[in-house]
Amino acid sequence: MMQGTGAIQLSHMTLVVALLSDVGCQRGVNEDSALSEVPPAETVEAERKGTLVVVADGLGGHAGGDVASQMAAEVIRRVYYTSPSEPAEALREAFVEANHLIWETARRRPLLRGMGTTCTALAIRGWEAFAAHVGDTRLYLVRGGHIYQMTEDDSEVMEYVRQGRLSREAAERHPEKNILLKALGTKPTITPSFWEHPLRVSAGDRFLLASDGLHDLVTDGEIGAVLLDSPPDIACQRLVELAKVRGGHDNITVGVVWAAGSEVCLSD
Repeated sequence: MMQGTGAIQLSHMTLVVALLSDVGCQRGVNEDSALSEVPPAETVEAERKGTLVVVADGLGGHAGGDVASQMAAEVIRRVYYTSPSEPAEALREAFVEANHLIWETARRRPLLRGMGTTCTALAIRGWEAFAAHVGDTRLYLVRGGHIYQMTEDDSEVMEYVRQGRLSREAAERHPEKNILLKALGTKPTITPSFWEHPLRVSAGDRFLLASDGLHDLVTDGEIGAVLLDSPPDIACQRLVELAKVRGGHDNITVGVVWAAGSEVCLSD
């Protein structure tokens, strides 16, 4: 089990971050990866790029899924913070570079041939949020007591939804919903989905990044209720345990970011 917490004090806001990754109940290896980077307040990194959270899910059953997800997380962190671009473009550049390096690594190392990973990244700079995404890891936002899915799965079933051939409700129950159309490292080039314009963050917002090991087994409504009822570290634990109680057929990884009010005290 991998976990971590962190916090950064921004102007009139405390940003609290928690991560938790678990192998689940049926897999022998955890092919998910997660990381967060919380630069010290008032540093150049904090002012230019802010906080970064990444969740990546190596393709199950493929050689090197764990290698691909770890590469994606680390490359995205490195490129995001070293790029001179603004956050939206820096995230896009980071995903493109991660795809290239994973593809090239698999091409040079036969034992890793076919490896790939889904990935979602969230960056928060001041009161602005930026995101990029490939695959079926998801980003959710809980605001005003409601939960919103902020990414669309790059899957065959979601393509049916976009074409009007299937409802979103039916897509969630479809037996082929995990068949992906896009993942990092499976093709020499890729076009990630990313927010060209930032989302304005409001005090009290809660963001969740999650691999499909969670959202395959826990409904959006249940996720929203847990996030509203618990601080980030406890929310991560409760969500992982809920997925495991329901079978935990896959690795389960969650990252929670809470834009708390400035009156919140941080524990040591």
